[in-house]
Amino acid sequence: MAKTTEKKEKISKKEKKSEPKTAWESYSEAEMKKVFAFAEDYKKFISTCKTERECVETILKEIKKAGYVELSSKKSLKAGDKVYAVNMGKNIAMFNIGTKPFEEGMNILWAHIDSPRLDAKQNPFYESGNFAYMDTHYYGGIKKYQWVTIPLAIHGVVVKKDGTKICLSVGEKEDDPVFFISDLLPHLGKDQMEKNAKKVIEGEQLDVILGNIPLKDTEKDAVLENIFKYLSDSYSLSKEDFISGEIEIVPAGEARDAGFDRGLVLGYGHDDRVCAYSSYKAMLNTPKVTRTACCLLVDKEEIGSVGATGMQSKFFENTVAEIQALLWKESPLAIRKCLANSQMLSSDVDSGFDPNFAECFDSKNVAYLGKGVAFNKFTWYAGKYESNDANAEYIAKIRAVMDDAKVHYQFAELGKVDQGWGGTIAYILSLYGMDVVDCGVPVLNMHAPHEAISKADLYESQKGYCAFLQTK
Repeated sequence: MAKTTEKKEKISKKEKKSEPKTAWESYSEAEMKKVFAFAEDYKKFISTCKTERECVETILKEIKKAGYVELSSKKSLKAGDKVYAVNMGKNIAMFNIGTKPFEEGMNILWAHIDSPRLDAKQNPFYESGNFAYMDTHYYGGIKKYQWVTIPLAIHGVVVKKDGTKICLSVGEKEDDPVFFISDLLPHLGKDQMEKNAKKVIEGEQLDVILGNIPLKDTEKDAVLENIFKYLSDSYSLSKEDFISGEIEIVPAGEARDAGFDRGLVLGYGHDDRVCAYSSYKAMLNTPKVTRTACCLLVDKEEIGSVGATGMQSKFFENTVAEIQALLWKESPLAIRKCLANSQMLSSDVDSGFDPNFAECFDSKNVAYLGKGVAFNKFTWYAGKYESNDANAEYIAKIRAVMDDAKVHYQFAELGKVDQGWGGTIAYILSLYGMDVVDCGVPVLNMHAPHEAISKADLYESQKGYCAFLQTK
């Protein structure tokens, strides 16, 4: 027995010794300051940009200052030109034109800027029990019970019949009211507590309380009428105007440092705005390129990349065709060659190892917070169903690029085989014949109202994306 125990201890020590160091351990004092400074700017971005439209508006302001101009304003293009295109206010594509022929392909960073949330229904308002409510339909994969009792904010746009667009953001300023969804008190929750997690809170119970004060001298729906009066006085909006609105209900408040050491960031929407932020920042930090560099930020990934603003739309392909025409001449074959010869990092987050739920992960094939940007060769579930599964040659090339740039990185899977599921858009772009692999920041609490990431992984992702954009 003693020999067996001694042998196990030796194996344990060997495994511990071979375990990769965290990125934190390698940082000098000067680099540590860069890590924290980059995270501070990111926290401002994620605290302000809680919808796709808000992301695009904020990014547009910054890239214009950096010299990017609207593609539609150009009559021709040459190496060194920086252009962008926007689709319906929810997609943005940035291009830094390289010196190599466009047909030889691009280096593409892709990320999505939509996140799980609650959306207001088309006819959202009603009154019950002296409360005014907003009826919602959840968006993306959420655990519904996580969204009750927390402070919520209302973001979005309402477009009136004359085309006037009214932007809403209520619940973020210090003196703003917040909103919430109620839950049953534990004293009366005997039956509720016996339900499984899917049924504890039903989708139709995710209705947001808007107010409680009735409008005087009003016989019917007096509380609701008071809300309508407020909306009319403050925004010149009627009840009917919300039919043509896009209203998103999201967690209220700013992203915050987490932990005594402040090494983590807790906030809403890390999936996938953390990779979107690192991607477009990498574009701005890469002034000259050999191969054309592209950053593509899209909508609807959380619900299947569908619709006019999802990755399955023709927006990207049409934009590439326009660039090809301005660079040389319009040629369907040249466009196909460009896409087939391109290489892409599908910049999407990965699941981070959670010791509280260790049984769900394969410890040898999981991303650890603090160990750098994570590459995921394939996603989805079971027998790699519907996954991209990047080829070995491309993985080898990426390894070389990251090592040369001294980027901390790791390879991982989402979880144990048959444990669950998850996918990205990698398979969609691979249909053009281009090389694609998932590459992003590990996340704890993924799809929860407040997710957590490591500042080190955030920093390493931007560093890795910069190195990728400069590959020849």
